[in-house]
Amino acid sequence: MRKNSIKNTRVSGEVQKVLSEIIRGEIKDPRISPLTSVVQVYVAPDLKTCKAFISVLGDEEAQKNTLEGLKSAVGYIRRQLARELNLRNTPEITFVLDQSIEYGVNMSKLIDKVVKSDEKEDDLE
Repeated sequence: MRKNSIKNTRVSGEVQKVLSEIIRGEIKDPRISPLTSVVQVYVAPDLKTCKAFISVLGDEEAQKNTLEGLKSAVGYIRRQLARELNLRNTPEITFVLDQSIEYGVNMSKLIDKVVKSDEKEDDLE
């Protein structure tokens, strides 16, 4: 796999910033959770495609509904992205659900649980 160039990294960062603004402020779809954030964006070197990793705080139903809402609004999002960014090609956006934040929160809870049980065992001795 090719290493990202500085230009590609900058474009990905700008796309991520504009995408999060569009999702937060401009989309009126009730399926999209207000607790949706764009975690990472990877734009292909030819600027034709882009993968946007999104995180939704909530249960599985809210995550599924948000993903469906974003997929149905992809044309509007792409048009707004083209208006905001001056690129030769506006990338075709693919939304992917990112579970890393939820995974980190669950791991943190498990670690806290183990530490508390360890402290209780130390108190008993």
